[in-house]
Parts: sequence; structure tokens; C-alpha cells
Amino acid sequence: MKVLALDYGAARTGVAVSDATGTIARPLGVVARATSAAGISEIAALIREHEVERVVVGLPLTLRGELGAQALETEAFVDALRGIVDVPVETYDERFTTVLAAREGGGADEDARAAAHLLESYLAASRQE
Repeated sequence: MKVLALDYGAARTGVAVSDATGTIARPLGVVARATSAAGISEIAALIREHEVERVVVGLPLTLRGELGAQALETEAFVDALRGIVDVPVETYDERFTTVLAAREGGGADEDARAAAHLLESYLAASRQE
């Protein structure tokens, strides 16, 4: 199953996609202002272009595993996305993906790498179910 991962941020949302077997994750890029009409349209176009069957959005829980302000904002984005796209959209704990991406170096691709880390974690967990 091909999966698209989003590391949501109000200004920049990292995007990654898996291969058709759901084994390998690769960073795609960044969508600016994902909650805007243009941002949502760009995400919908990526879903169609890459023939994605599922979208996973990183849910930034607190270190205690609770919903903070950023997680609530992310859930609102997920609800909006579900109303636009025709594939399942789910959330997945992303507490440490940004830290992993930052360790690899900064720059414009950090958000996309964070999305790829999120996707790798999601795919690994899915294989264990």
C-alpha cells in the first residue's frame, strides 16, 4: 500500500511517500501553509499524482503522550483534510521525528525528512500488526 506522510506545521508541512509495497519512505518536499486553499489543493494533487492509498499525519503529542496546543491544531488540519480527499487519513505519534531530522542537518529539507522518519515508523509499526 502506498502511503503519504505529512509532518504538519502551520507555515511548512513536510511530505514523504512510500513505495508501492509500503516498505521504503522517501522525502518529497514541503507544502507551504497547508491549511490554506492552495496548500490543501497541493496535498490533494500529490495524493492523486503518487496514487496514494492512505495519508498519515504526524500527531505531536507531548512527552507525556498528551494532546497539547500543536496536537489540537494538527487534529483540526486532519479533519479539514478528511473532508477534501478520498483516501483514509489517520494520525500517528511523531514525537521524535523532527529531532531525528534535525540531527541529519538543517535546511529546507528538514521538514520533508521528518515526514520520512514519521513514515518509516508508521510502516514498521504497520508490518508488526
